[in-house]
Amino acid sequence: MKSKRMRPLRPWLRSLSLWGLVCLAVGTATGCSSFGRAWRQAGELPTPADSPAGRWEGRWVSEATGHHGRLRAVLTPEAPDIYRTHFRARYAGFLTFGYTVRLHTTRENGTFQFQGEADLGKFAGGRYTYRGYATRTNLFSTYRSQRDHGRFELRRP
Repeated sequence: MKSKRMRPLRPWLRSLSLWGLVCLAVGTATGCSSFGRAWRQAGELPTPADSPAGRWEGRWVSEATGHHGRLRAVLTPEAPDIYRTHFRARYAGFLTFGYTVRLHTTRENGTFQFQGEADLGKFAGGRYTYRGYATRTNLFSTYRSQRDHGRFELRRP
């Protein structure tokens, strides 16, 4: 009897499987409840008129792969020009993962320009860099790693 040859996983399916495992591991390690708590607490505060601090929601889009999903963020001041930014993203419609980035800001013409970086680990693409700006109502950022690049488009809820 001839044995059937196993077909290798298609590249996109292999990538999706890998991302699924990464998202599960990162989501578990960062704790879903910590983001939920920060989101609720930030929602109880008035939205600052002269700071990017607080809650943001919108979407992320990978310009390398076309993948996209829901994105939420909570910016918390750590120092005069540094915000701890906790992102919570949805991938493939049902997987969620979160991570934290320190964004260094400067104020220019009524907007906050920012940049930051985070190492999400080898399986999640390694080191990511972020550059963008926030107005009173909108936050836009690009992101880039060795294997991916794209954008975040957020607004105040």
